Amino acid sequence: MDKNVEIGLLCDIYGELLTDNQQNILDLYYNNNLSLAEIAEELNITRQAVKDSIQKGEKKLFRIRRKTWNYEKSAKTRKTDTKDII
Repeated sequence: MDKNVEIGLLCDIYGELLTDNQQNILDLYYNNNLSLAEIAEELNITRQAVKDSIQKGEKKLFRIRRKTWNYEKSAKTRKTDTKDII
């Protein structure tokens, strides 16, 4: 899956778990296709601050997805184990 599409989907699902600033910057970068410089100018921050926010937001989204996936996988395993006992 294309990274832009993947990040967009993760933002739709887990975006509320990000800071408002991270949500806004990821939206501007991935959905509005603005460059780091354009976002920095619009928000009156540095390009480095934009880049850091994108990286932290992406990392958090992927971590949440991984933990959710691990939880779902574990829950399915527990459910299967319980059926085998009965």
